[in-house]
Amino acid sequence: MKKYVVTLTEEERAGLRGLISAGKAAARKLVHARILLKADASPGGAGWDDVSISEALELGTATIERIRKQFVEEGLAAALERHRPRRQYERRLDGVGEAHLVAVTCSEAPEGRERWTMQLLADKMVALGHVEALSRETVRRTLKKMS
Repeated sequence: MKKYVVTLTEEERAGLRGLISAGKAAARKLVHARILLKADASPGGAGWDDVSISEALELGTATIERIRKQFVEEGLAAALERHRPRRQYERRLDGVGEAHLVAVTCSEAPEGRERWTMQLLADKMVALGHVEALSRETVRRTLKKMS
């Protein structure tokens, strides 16, 4: 017995069929609509199991399970639309840190070096205690933004 059972109303089913027949939506949205129509366990629905849907649409069963879960827990719109990442990335360098990075960049290069590299700048910022850790990619992006 499935934990997340998809039961579509007649209006939802008609809307999904219209979406698929028009074919004017993102491919991901159309695939999700096909999954929901195949997984529909209500009277008049296809009621396919995940393995059959997986073989018919050439998808992994995990994708089908995830769409079932989204439909049951969050509704039709959430199952069709792409989710934005929920993770929040904290900035390594705030305005003060960026100012220190520019100051270090404008200073003389270390002894034995002709110029600063991204990695040398990142290591210098850590050595000066402005940040706990810093990657050369963060340094590159910050300097690109500043110029």
